Amino acid sequence: MATRIETDTMGPVEVPEDACWGAQTQRSLEHFAIGSERLPPVFVRAYALVKQAAAEANAALGVLEAEIAGFIATAAAEVAGGEHGDAFPLTIWHSGSGTQTNMNVNEVIANRANELAGGRRGEKSPVHPNDHVNRGQSTNDTFPTAMHVAASLLLDDALAPALDALLATLDAKAKQTRSLAKIGRTHLQDATPLTLGQEIGGWAAQLRLARDAIASGAPRRNQLAVGGTAVGTGLNTHPDFAAEVVARLAAKTGIAFAGAPDKFAALAGHEAMVELSGALATLAAALQKVANDVRWLASGPRCGLGEIAIPENEPGSSIMPGKVNPSQAEAVIMVCLQVQGLHTAVVAAGGQGNFELNVCKPLIAYDVLTQIQLLADAIASFDRHCVVGLEPIEAALAESVERSLMLVTALAPHVGYDAAARIAKKAHAEGTTLRDAALALGSLDAEQFDAWVRVERMLGPSAD
Repeated sequence: MATRIETDTMGPVEVPEDACWGAQTQRSLEHFAIGSERLPPVFVRAYALVKQAAAEANAALGVLEAEIAGFIATAAAEVAGGEHGDAFPLTIWHSGSGTQTNMNVNEVIANRANELAGGRRGEKSPVHPNDHVNRGQSTNDTFPTAMHVAASLLLDDALAPALDALLATLDAKAKQTRSLAKIGRTHLQDATPLTLGQEIGGWAAQLRLARDAIASGAPRRNQLAVGGTAVGTGLNTHPDFAAEVVARLAAKTGIAFAGAPDKFAALAGHEAMVELSGALATLAAALQKVANDVRWLASGPRCGLGEIAIPENEPGSSIMPGKVNPSQAEAVIMVCLQVQGLHTAVVAAGGQGNFELNVCKPLIAYDVLTQIQLLADAIASFDRHCVVGLEPIEAALAESVERSLMLVTALAPHVGYDAAARIAKKAHAEGTTLRDAALALGSLDAEQFDAWVRVERMLGPSAD
């Protein structure tokens, strides 16, 4: 392979001739051949936006020559737009601050900027990766800044649309089935009736609570560490640099970013990201409940509950012909478990701050962004391939209501709890109806039973 020689403070390094990165990226590739997990494109986009905003801010403040800043900003805009995607080969398993990732971004932007200026890759002239692209910055403040920007972008671009679409589908299904009575279940045992619409509406409400929890953290996760440099003091920055960068990032993304009020906390701890991870785990818990309900209600088709029908997307067995499984629900459940596991790692990583720096930043960034993307993908798939096609099986719903012993609950206010329990137990033991058991026990007459045990009056509060 043809190579070129690039240098850093430790000396010369052979870099592939066609690579857009430089010496420090190459050292990381050689010294950290660990795993295959890479920060996703949205993180690279966010970091490039930070570098673009920093170059523009430095030029506006007279800290960086306008021409050099222009080359940097143009190169950074290319990266933010998705160009040069193969120039970011590092896995997340390297320096806990993310230094190698920051230098990867600096080197790629510097090399591309030098090409735009008429130079060649590796020359560091007229644009230097540290002196110019990294001017007024440290990995310690830019990495968490990119982490917050990336999370907000991915929430807005991927998770929010998918979740809103699923909620719209659930709302429509709840409306469609609002008058279909079915038997409720608690502890996996028969309970009093409700409507299928009420049950589906409950799913939507759970998901909305989780969505609100994610949204409520926006003011904290939109606080950016940029301007803190190495330990939070802002050494080597212009006094107005942080505000200028934040304003530009807000303008470029349409997100209400603000400067972190305490840069020391923004570098040493990542509570806002831990909070977001917790909210995502909450969404996973709610989504898992919905997916489990769907697969139970659709169980069968003849020997399960069989109260709803869901789309048949693919064969479900390699040995049982004609079998179809609730695979979309199962995929969602696995995603939810993965999200909850990643949250455990994020919580642990969030506590790995020592003095002025948290040293698990790449792990936190990767896990939170993975949580967001997994949930977005799973929700979109579940909506499109399962929930949209969900339909009630009305005969099964009616049969379960008719056979349920828990309709006896309607009698309790009239004959008392103990007498109602005797009716239910007699009907169950003898395989008769509640009506027959009640009349046999002499607890009430037929007219009273028919007046008091009315399913439509058991679906909400009553003054009677």
